[in-house]
Amino acid sequence: MNNQILMNRKSAIIGVDLGGTNMRAGRVVNGEIVKKASRLVPKTDRAEVVLDDLMATISEVFEPDTQAIGVGVPSLVKPEEGIVYNVQNIPSWEKVYLKDRLQSYFKVPVFITNDANCFAIGERVFGQGRQYKDFVGLITGTGLGGGIVKNGHILSDQNCGAGEFGMIPYLDYNYEFYCSGQFFNHFYNQDGGVMAKQASLGDETALKAFREYGSHLGKAIKVILYAVDPEVIILGGSVSKSFRFYQAAMWEELRSFPYSVTLENIKVLPSDMQEIAILGAAALCIDAAELVTNN
Repeated sequence: MNNQILMNRKSAIIGVDLGGTNMRAGRVVNGEIVKKASRLVPKTDRAEVVLDDLMATISEVFEPDTQAIGVGVPSLVKPEEGIVYNVQNIPSWEKVYLKDRLQSYFKVPVFITNDANCFAIGERVFGQGRQYKDFVGLITGTGLGGGIVKNGHILSDQNCGAGEFGMIPYLDYNYEFYCSGQFFNHFYNQDGGVMAKQASLGDETALKAFREYGSHLGKAIKVILYAVDPEVIILGGSVSKSFRFYQAAMWEELRSFPYSVTLENIKVLPSDMQEIAILGAAALCIDAAELVTNN
């Protein structure tokens, strides 16, 4: 199928967020989700069962004027072929030719990338990233992963593996262990959302936890600045909602970065978008269409 279609932000597009627990699809028109559907990911060792449920979920929001489908998955992806590998929490999806299957069924172009890239593309098309050509979208939730936008488009690579900053070794494990929601579970035996509520009430233990978290995240951001040197880093994911509790500690750590010009210009912002996973998947279609138009 020819993916080089004319498409703009007013086109009817479907964004799909395939998580380890839930699969969600949204019909997006002019940057707004006008219809949504969701299902639990079935607990099964049969890959076809999961695929059938995914197609059924998409069908609930699919209409004849749909121009394209974008899919975000928590896994490695061969973007051109649309092959997904080792999807987190879906053991049966070791290697799935998802693009071919969806295009054959729905008869529209399908674009697939990982969830962190979807977040960054969503910010670039619909969110705060619209005003920047070079930035990193960094998800701080269950894990830690990034999408890199260069010259206005997501950085293209072999397996959508660029931006996996969380896997970089750090202390006794890696940055994800210390800079995602895992930090609060591992070191305080508590959910990050619960600790945020405690921090809002002035609980000193919770406030201390967020200061420690901010220091770790500041170190991770310094690694990103050495590798990419973006204009801005936009934080998404559940922990980004608690930004006010750790931003001071994060900036205190960042002040030791040796390149003063970088520190004078870099911005770190929490995302203000709702439903970014669905919108980001839809934005993947727009980004692909704009690349074709610009070339």
